[in-house]
Amino acid sequence: MNTQNIGEYVRQNAEQDFNPPGWLKNGHIQSTLASLGLRKRYVEHCAQDLMTAGGEAVLLLPEDVKLHAVISQRPTTAKNDLVILIHGWEGSADSMYLRAAAGFLFNQGFDVVRLHLRDHGPSHDLNRDLFHSCRLQEVIDAVKAIQQTLPNRRLFLGGFSLGANFSLRVAAKAENNQIRLHRVFAVCPVLDPEHTMDHLDNGFFGYNWYFLRKWRRSLRRKQALFPDHYSFGDIDKMSLSELTEHCICRYSEYPDLRTYLRGYALVGDVLATIKTPTRVLLAADDPIIPAKDVSRLARPEALDIRVTNHGGHCGYIAGLNQPSYADVEMSKFFTI
Repeated sequence: MNTQNIGEYVRQNAEQDFNPPGWLKNGHIQSTLASLGLRKRYVEHCAQDLMTAGGEAVLLLPEDVKLHAVISQRPTTAKNDLVILIHGWEGSADSMYLRAAAGFLFNQGFDVVRLHLRDHGPSHDLNRDLFHSCRLQEVIDAVKAIQQTLPNRRLFLGGFSLGANFSLRVAAKAENNQIRLHRVFAVCPVLDPEHTMDHLDNGFFGYNWYFLRKWRRSLRRKQALFPDHYSFGDIDKMSLSELTEHCICRYSEYPDLRTYLRGYALVGDVLATIKTPTRVLLAADDPIIPAKDVSRLARPEALDIRVTNHGGHCGYIAGLNQPSYADVEMSKFFTI
């Protein structure tokens, strides 16, 4: 496995570095703006055609799994290139960062599918069993089903945070699952979940509060839908790691938290089998994903890794009324 330290990645990518205005150089500001409503007016304008063209679908997959997707196609007989986008943990197709990316790509001529992971968006009622991040096969099956439903197109895959982690794992297993991916773009992927969990539990309290609040709401919704199967207890008193271990040990096949977290890590040789041209974009100032872990990834020839000095977690915002650097770079990479 060929590795580089984080400084070498930053120097290597200096010419492509993201250089926002002074007030946007802070990683916490970047991370916050990615999801909050300050960019709502711009994003709604950018995504207007995307939303008008969008239609919902439930994908019927092996093992009686059902996943929800929002499909936006142009009303034309032309066979447009197709991008599948996957949101981050406790995000959705309508998360600000995902809608912005989808709208930008749609305006560039791509048809776009925004795929919901299990128990995200409006999908809590579709499956009894609980979401966890090791449920890779159903995401592979969903990508394959979309490819079969909308054939004869170049298929692209993009993701953010946990969705980027899933996208990279799909890319690593695409060939063995008869998936023909043209290119893959991953923004701020979860690299080593143990380190990310530690950052969320012990870093800036705002991120911990944000994710816990959304996850608790999601778990309560799941319990209300399947009251005979779930009883999560007093989840308000549990930390993020405690709640994760509680759910994993009680409602999955994993015996403990560490085994589970290692089950969806990208470090080591996990990405060694990627043959599709793939780009990873992450920021050295990401307060949630330790960028130093990028040095522990396998480096197959098809994998290009770019680390910028600034950008935060899935931010890359140069201005409130501008497309993000990540969205522009994804579009460029998909049109090469």
